[in-house]
Amino acid sequence: QVQLVESGGGLVQAGGSLGLSCAASGTIFRANAMYWYRQAPGKQRELVASITRGGNTDYADSVKGRFTISRDNAKNTVYLQMSSLIPEDTAVYYCSADLLIGDNNYPLRYWGQGTQLTVSS
Repeated sequence: QVQLVESGGGLVQAGGSLGLSCAASGTIFRANAMYWYRQAPGKQRELVASITRGGNTDYADSVKGRFTISRDNAKNTVYLQMSSLIPEDTAVYYCSADLLIGDNNYPLRYWGQGTQLTVSS
């Protein structure tokens, strides 16, 4: 069974820092691009950061300079280090990945269940 499980969410004061992690498990042949999304109440899900297998990264303007995405290919894990947090960062954070599973011919997009981040003012 293929799963993506996020961890590391919680309650943080504005200005603080927190790290999230997401591990993909199962018969994964290859993990291609990996992503962090977030969804705040009443808003659409938005892309926060992405990272290719080779380590190229991209960030939403709202988090650039504050968040850092990284990955460990051997562990099929993606990380998001967050600093200088503001209340607007409050959301459920989801990891996602393009995974080639077992003997399948094409990679598919998989999603985790999400982890809550709350930033208090």
